[in-house]
Formats: sequence, structure tokens, C-alpha cells
Amino acid sequence: MKLTAFIDGAARGNPGPAGAGAFFPPAAGEDGPREFFLSLGRATNNEAEYRALLLALEEAARRGATDVAIFSDSLLLVEQIRGRFRIKAENLKPLAREALLRARAFAKFSISHVRREKNRDADRLANLGADGSEGR
Repeated sequence: MKLTAFIDGAARGNPGPAGAGAFFPPAAGEDGPREFFLSLGRATNNEAEYRALLLALEEAARRGATDVAIFSDSLLLVEQIRGRFRIKAENLKPLAREALLRARAFAKFSISHVRREKNRDADRLANLGADGSEGR
């Protein structure tokens, strides 16, 4: 089964209250989209982006996907996962390792960059997560 997910992370203050969001447009045979978000407490924006990727990969695995296409407006995340950019921040290295491990579990995996305006649903979900992190 092929699944597509749009992901985004948000942090207010960087670091600050943060959230991660994953938006799945309807797959074949589904009635509507699926939406997920997490409140992350205090985190950086890049940590939130990675947490959004992990959230999407976890849901894709739970649903039995074999082919996963991820879209993100974070060029840094996309290029780091593709291996084109080095991961310099120590706090991102374990998140990247976990994401790559999870991605390898699928027969087919891709990650692509999209412009912010194409990622509004995931952005909305990430902000819902950040709203839940306020005051932590």
C-alpha cells in the first residue's frame, strides 16, 4: 500500500514550545485525510521537524504501508535524510538515525521538499502541537 504524508515541525522561540504534525491525504479506498500532531514540550524547530518525520513513519508502519512518500518544507531535513547535507547538530543525530532505520523498513521510501504553501495542513497540525506545549 502506498501512503503519502506531508510533515512539519514548529517551535516558538527556537528552542521553545514545539509541536510536530503529519497530514496524510486520503489513500485509495479511504474517505478522508488522516491528521496527527504531537506536543513536544521545549524543542528546537529542527528537532520538531525530525519528530514530525518520525510521527509519519510510525503511522505509515502502523497502517501497513510498503511505499511511503514524505513531503516537507524543511530543505535541511530533506537533504540530511537524503545524505546530501551533513548533520552537525548533536541533538539531531539520534533522531536522524531513528528516521533512517524506520524508513529502511519500507520497500520504497522517498522524501521530497515542497514549498511552504503546499504544506499548510501539516503546518496547521504542527502549530496545534506547539499550542499544547505552551507553558511546559
